[in-house]
Amino acid sequence: MIYIFIVLVVIVAVLVAANIRIIPQSHAAVIERLGAYCKTWEVGLHVKVPFIDRIANKISMKEKVLDFPPQPVITKDNVTMMIDTVVYFQITDPKLYTYGVEKPINALENLSATTLRNIIGDLELDQTLTSRDVINTKMRSILDEATDPWGIKVNRVEVKNIIPPEAIKEAMEKQMRAERERREAILIAEGQKQSAILVAEGKKQSLILEAEAQKEAAVQKALGEAQAIREVQQAKAQGIAMLREAKADAAVIKLRSLEALEKAADGQSTKIIIPSDLQNLSGLVTTAAELAKK
Repeated sequence: MIYIFIVLVVIVAVLVAANIRIIPQSHAAVIERLGAYCKTWEVGLHVKVPFIDRIANKISMKEKVLDFPPQPVITKDNVTMMIDTVVYFQITDPKLYTYGVEKPINALENLSATTLRNIIGDLELDQTLTSRDVINTKMRSILDEATDPWGIKVNRVEVKNIIPPEAIKEAMEKQMRAERERREAILIAEGQKQSAILVAEGKKQSLILEAEAQKEAAVQKALGEAQAIREVQQAKAQGIAMLREAKADAAVIKLRSLEALEKAADGQSTKIIIPSDLQNLSGLVTTAAELAKK
């Protein structure tokens, strides 16, 4: 009897131990009782009823990344290209994720492909290549709304790669090469233009400075000549004033005439006319001599 009791105790202990479950952080478990949804186990220690309860699904609540293979899409202007997308999603409701749709990951992949084709079908080639942010935003909004009944939250969608046809790639490369050459030519022309402007400005400034220097030199020369004339005239005026102080005005005039006659006589081809009034001339000489003695 004792052995039977021990065996029963061991069996109960084994059953209890076998039905104890520990749910780790960021995980959840969906429990069914007799084939129907019963509860959702979250983080912690749980015990299920043997033979009645079962774990229908173990789910990770962490954010997941799905890198879908490139999908063929056709643009509005009938260009076929391959686009590779990445979807970042997170399970928010384990119950809906378990019972909402069959194979949720496959459903999300197919939904992503069809949504991408619909969006690209409304864009032309150039818009597709330059509107990644628009494509990402539209896809995230559509996928997030469509996956709510599946217990999935789409956090972000990224267009990973856009692969146009080879002919389009060659045309784009030629266009880019031509654009680079055009920019290079513009930069060279702008450089030459700036260089010519700077050279012309330099010549202009040089001519202006040279003209100002010549003007200043001419002004200084004129000022010097004027000063010299002024000083000569002042000296003459002082000499005449001294003679006037000696009361020899008439004699001074005759003496100046004699000096002028003397200077005129220095010339080789000068004709001298001797005045008939030689007596007055001799008187002038006598008066000049007297003035010199004084």
